[in-house]
Amino acid sequence: MKNSILMKSGIPLIIVLVAFIAATVMIKSRKPPEQVPVEIPAFLVEAKEATAEAVSFIVKSQGNVVPRNKTALSAQVSGQVVSLSDVFIAGGTFKKGDVLATLEQDDYRTDLKLAEAELAQAQAALQEEIARGKVAEQEWRSVSSVAPPELGLRKPQLAKEQANVKAAEAKLERAKRNLARTQITAPYNGIVVERNIDLGQFVSMGAVLGTVYSTDTAEVRLPITDSDLMFINIAGQSNDGAPVSLTASVGGVKRTWEGKLVRSEGILDTGSRVVYAIVEVQDPYNLKSSHNAPLRFGQFVEAEITSRQNEELVVLPRSILRLDNTVLTVNDNREIEIKPVEVARTTAKEVFIRSGIEHGSLVVRSAVPNPYNGMKVRLPGDEPVLSDAAESDASEDTDKVESTSTEGDSE
Repeated sequence: MKNSILMKSGIPLIIVLVAFIAATVMIKSRKPPEQVPVEIPAFLVEAKEATAEAVSFIVKSQGNVVPRNKTALSAQVSGQVVSLSDVFIAGGTFKKGDVLATLEQDDYRTDLKLAEAELAQAQAALQEEIARGKVAEQEWRSVSSVAPPELGLRKPQLAKEQANVKAAEAKLERAKRNLARTQITAPYNGIVVERNIDLGQFVSMGAVLGTVYSTDTAEVRLPITDSDLMFINIAGQSNDGAPVSLTASVGGVKRTWEGKLVRSEGILDTGSRVVYAIVEVQDPYNLKSSHNAPLRFGQFVEAEITSRQNEELVVLPRSILRLDNTVLTVNDNREIEIKPVEVARTTAKEVFIRSGIEHGSLVVRSAVPNPYNGMKVRLPGDEPVLSDAAESDASEDTDKVESTSTEGDSE
C-alpha cells in the first residue's frame, strides 16, 4: 500500500525533473540566431549639374502713353475768325505747316501798305540828304581849302535819315509778321485734341485757340524701382536706346509695339522711391505703317525693358534657394554640402546666382528633410548604400548578438 502511494506521488516529480533537465540541456546546446542587419539605403535625391550662362535681364514696368509735344495754340494777333480747316476738329490729323485757322486780314494788309509807304518816304529822304551832303561838300571846297566840319557836310542829318530808314524797315517787317500771324499754322505733324474757336468768333491776342498733340513720337513714362536700376543702367543705355517691348489689349486683341529707352528724369521720387524712365515710340498713330496697330495717347501699356548687361550667372529654379540664401549640393563622395551663395536677382520662377556655386557642381533639385553637411545621399542609378543611421543600427545589432552568445555560453 505504501509502495503504491510512493509510486503515485513520485512519478510526477520524476517527470518534472526530467523535463527540467531536458530544458536545461536544450538551452545550453542552442546556437544564437543569425543576425542580419536591416539595410536602409541612403536618401535618394535628384541633382543636376550647374552651368553658368550669359544672362540678359528683363525688367517689367507699366505706364501711360503720352505725346512728346503737346501745344496750346494761341493767337499772336487779334481778329475775327474767317475760316477753319477741315482737319481743325477734335481727332483730326494734320501735317507741319498746314493752315488750321485764318483771322481777318484787312487791317493787317492796310498796316503793311502804310509800312511800305513809310519805308519809301524814308528811303527818298535818305537819298535827298545824301545829295545835299555832296553839294555842301563841293561848296565848301570851292570857298575854303580847310577840311570841312561834320555839320558842314550834313553828316548828322544823314545819320538821322539812315535811322529813319531802319525804323521804317522794322515797321514793315512787323507788319508782314502780323499779317502772317493771322494764319494759324501747325507747328508739327499732329492730332487735334480740342478746338476752342469757331467761325465768326473774335479772338484777342493770347487767346487759346485749341490743343494739339504731336504724332511723330510718343513717350511712355515707366517707374523703375531701386532694385531694378542695377540691371538696366539707364544712364549708360540712354545713348544706345535699350529696346523696350510694349504690350496692350486693343479691341480684345493683344498688340505689341517696339520702343527705345532714351533717358530718365534723373530724380528719385521721394514718395514712391522710384526713378521714371522715358521710352520713345516712333509713329505711334501708324501714319507711316510702322506698326500693326496705332498706339493711341492715353493707352495703358505693360513694358519689358531688355538689359544689355550680359553677365555669366547660374540660373536655378526659385524653389532651390533656401531661406538663408544657401543651396544644397552633392560632392564626389555622395555627401550633402550646404553652400552659401550670392544672389544677383530672383523672380517668381528663377533665381540668378552670381557666386558660391562652381561650374559643374551637382545641385540638389528635390526636397531633402533636415539636411546637414556630410549627410549620405544617392542619385538615381547609384548602388544602394547604407546611410549613417543604418550603419549605426547594424553595428548595435551585432554587438547585441555577440553579447547574447557570450551569456549563453557562460550559463
